[in-house]
Amino acid sequence: MADTRENEDAALLLTGFVNTLDVESGADALATPGELAGWLADRGLVPDGTRAGEADLRTALTLREGLREAMSANHGPQESDLPGDLDDALAALPLRVELTGPRPALLPLDPPGTAAAGLARIAAAIMEAVSAGIWPRMKVCQQDTCRWAFVDTSKNRSRAWCSMSTCGNRTKTRAYRARRRTPA
Repeated sequence: MADTRENEDAALLLTGFVNTLDVESGADALATPGELAGWLADRGLVPDGTRAGEADLRTALTLREGLREAMSANHGPQESDLPGDLDDALAALPLRVELTGPRPALLPLDPPGTAAAGLARIAAAIMEAVSAGIWPRMKVCQQDTCRWAFVDTSKNRSRAWCSMSTCGNRTKTRAYRARRRTPA
């Protein structure tokens, strides 16, 4: 049962991280290094009082937007061109493999009081989601003005929007209106 909870936590952490930028409104919860440190501390990824620098913020933003694109690729079999700097950001995070627990795990190398260690925990959550089989269900809304991350819980894994009542309705209404227009 603990594995299921950990897997759900990984999915919530990853979608929550991607959703720190509200594409529609432009509100960014990670606009400054201090906000990044606060966000990481609020989720228990680093101790309270941890500081983040500009380099940490750049890494976080690259990781966030790279994850958004990677989740977008989970909508179908199309080849995705992930941002090249995503690999660089992931490679810069201090992680190691540990084999002493019930299953192999990725753990941060840095002391827990650094922003890099908090970001490394987010990277480790990617592998937790993959090993749990949740990763293919992690998607972003296909509405270009939204791009909100969510976990597709539909039976056939075909959910395209964050919410049928908002983005799904907007898309279907636009399509309906386009069909109803008479050619000029």
